[in-house]
Amino acid sequence: MEKFIENLNKASAMLQTADHLLYVTYPLVRDKRILLKILTEIYEAVFSAVNSILQYEYIYKRIELSKNPKENFIIFKEKCAPRFNISEEQTSRIVEIFRITEKHKQSPIEFLKGNKLIIMSDSVQTDAVTIEKMKEYLFLAKEIIKKAEITIKNRG
Repeated sequence: MEKFIENLNKASAMLQTADHLLYVTYPLVRDKRILLKILTEIYEAVFSAVNSILQYEYIYKRIELSKNPKENFIIFKEKCAPRFNISEEQTSRIVEIFRITEKHKQSPIEFLKGNKLIIMSDSVQTDAVTIEKMKEYLFLAKEIIKKAEITIKNRG
C-alpha cells in the first residue's frame, strides 16, 4: 500500500481516538491529561494528513519537497491546499493547531480552569483551549482528511 494511503488511514484512526476521548471519556473524567491527549491526537492526525497530501503530490511530480518541514508546509499551503479544496482559513487553523501543540510541548505547566485547558509558557504568557475549540479542531481535522481521501481516490 502506498505510504500516503497509510498516513491517511493512520490519521483517521487518530481522529476516532480523539473523537471518543472528547465526547465520551472527557465528560466522565474531566482530567487535563485527557485534553492534552485529545490535542496531541488531533495534531498527529492533521500532521499525517498534510504529509499524506505532500507525499501524494510528490509521487505524481507536482511538487518538490525540501528537508525543511517549514518549507514543505509553505509548499502545502501554496500549491497543494488549493488543489485539495482546502481553504486559506483551514490552513490558518492548521497553523493554529501546530502552534498550540508546540507551546504545549515547551510548556512548563498546564492546568484546567473550568472547561479550559490553560497552557503557560516560560514567559508566563498563557493560551487557553476550550472544549469548543477542541471540537472545532476535531471537525477541521475530519474535513481535511475527508478532502484528502476524496481527491486521492478520485484522481488515483
